Amino acid sequence: MVDKELILKKLSEIEEHLQELEEFKDISIDDYRKDWKIQRIVERTLQILIEICIDVANHIISDEKWRIPSSYSETFKILYENRVIDDELFKNLEKMAKFRNIIVHNYDKISPEVMVNILKKDLIDFLRFKDSIITWIHNK
Repeated sequence: MVDKELILKKLSEIEEHLQELEEFKDISIDDYRKDWKIQRIVERTLQILIEICIDVANHIISDEKWRIPSSYSETFKILYENRVIDDELFKNLEKMAKFRNIIVHNYDKISPEVMVNILKKDLIDFLRFKDSIITWIHNK
């Protein structure tokens, strides 16, 4: 049985971290590029957001006894296969999970253009994830 209280607590953390990123949403690429502190705050907070989504997905997968994911990105595929999230959100979260690996393992320098684009356009996916999970829980 899904631990609704635990999942809802984690989902509330999404909103907290999105609030933290709010002050950086209008940053220019040049300003982002010049300030390593902003880069660190944004990258780490984005990593935390992605990991919260992965944690929630893994809790649901485990509690529902669905197949075991072989990667972080596959956790979202399993949610999609079981109609917890839609196709568009799955594809976006799959990319975010792969991007998380770039942040964590620092495979190469992260492009300021990519980060600013995420700040301006992609943070909504975390709210969509939260809403999808809440809808799924209520329909269970």
